[in-house]
Amino acid sequence: MNDLISQFEDIKERNTSINAYISFADIEKQNVSKTGKLSGKTIAIKDTISTEGLRTTCASKMLENYVPPFDAHVVTLLKKHGVIILGKANCDEFAMGSSTEHSAFGPTHNPNDLDRVPGGSSGGSGAAVAGNLADLALGSDTGGSIRCPASFCGIVGLKPTYGLISRYGLIAYGNSLEQIGPMAKNVHDCSLLLECISEHDSRDATCIKREPIEYTQHLDEDIKNLKVAIPKEFFGNGTDEVVEKNVWNTIKKIEAEGAEIEEITINSLKYSLPAYYIIAMSEASSNLARFDGLRYGLHVDKANDWNDLFSKNRKSGFGFEVKRRIMLGTFALSSGYFDEYYIKAQKVRSLIANDFQRVFRKFDVIISPTMPTLPFKIGEKITNPLSMYMSDVDTVSANLAGIPSLSVPCGTYNSLPIGIQLMSNHFTEKTILNLGNKIEQFSGVDK
Repeated sequence: MNDLISQFEDIKERNTSINAYISFADIEKQNVSKTGKLSGKTIAIKDTISTEGLRTTCASKMLENYVPPFDAHVVTLLKKHGVIILGKANCDEFAMGSSTEHSAFGPTHNPNDLDRVPGGSSGGSGAAVAGNLADLALGSDTGGSIRCPASFCGIVGLKPTYGLISRYGLIAYGNSLEQIGPMAKNVHDCSLLLECISEHDSRDATCIKREPIEYTQHLDEDIKNLKVAIPKEFFGNGTDEVVEKNVWNTIKKIEAEGAEIEEITINSLKYSLPAYYIIAMSEASSNLARFDGLRYGLHVDKANDWNDLFSKNRKSGFGFEVKRRIMLGTFALSSGYFDEYYIKAQKVRSLIANDFQRVFRKFDVIISPTMPTLPFKIGEKITNPLSMYMSDVDTVSANLAGIPSLSVPCGTYNSLPIGIQLMSNHFTEKTILNLGNKIEQFSGVDK
């Protein structure tokens, strides 16, 4: 324990330049299992996931002093498996962003280049792992919020199948899209963490009861004759040439191992980004209505009446990106526009999900870049929301379809990481984790 305390103080010191953590836990008071699967390992937990007695802010002034009275289901499982919780990881406010610049506690910096973003919204989680400030991390992924920082920071991140992991204790942004998922330095540790958090929870009606899988036992399976689809739409305008080159180099190595590669077209993918943002912002408008400052959260001192108090609380408590998404979501749900925007977006979502199912009748895995670009500089896109939203163009379709998606490092350019994205059918995480493990072997990643 003395060694860990010494390491913990060093982590706190190094965090001052990276800003991966918002709050630190009291590691001396944690009574963790000495025999669990994760015994001896440390973890950072995204600050949208409830932790009993440990401040959970969602990186927002609205919840700056909120201390939950209960643990999220995944946190209960982590404690059972013996992991040491180091603290709560920085993120975009209420998980709304792709860069971890939209945080009331300041931006997180990419450990590979402190002038660049770590991705978002789980950027603090990604930076903690990449910067050796934690062995493991939990993030949440609504439209790429685990995979984006995994790609930008050069680590492994998995968005599980919708319903595999309990969302009990996850402070909601977009209920029908988001999942808690594991982040780690390598595929083995990511798989191990997934094993530990995928236990069924009856408190979450969307959590599906299934036989547990030991994902670490399926990491050395042969990929010969694995059928891999490469949709051309994932390599469209806006994809950096260096990203495309590294992804295709990895695809060729997979093919050399005996996998069958075929380029395909999924026409509905061109509608995925607008459909996603309409649905996500609409759900945000509904979910964040509960934050009025009357029962908990930020509360201003003076107001003329209840309506004035409600407005002042929300004006002071929410940052500009959260306000923008609430207003756009409210507009999409409003009378006269509901059918034109929200209902149409849900129909497009069904179209995309059905197209993925048609692909998976023939193929085992879909491959694409995780992110279309290299990590961009802090401040580069903050005033251009459309450019920022375009960063999610390759990741949102997996959330719309509810399928698992893994980001694995596949190369670097000028010391900046590049990620490759692997997608498969519902509840077939072991397929993409196995393929991801092979990609690590190509890349020479340490276990």
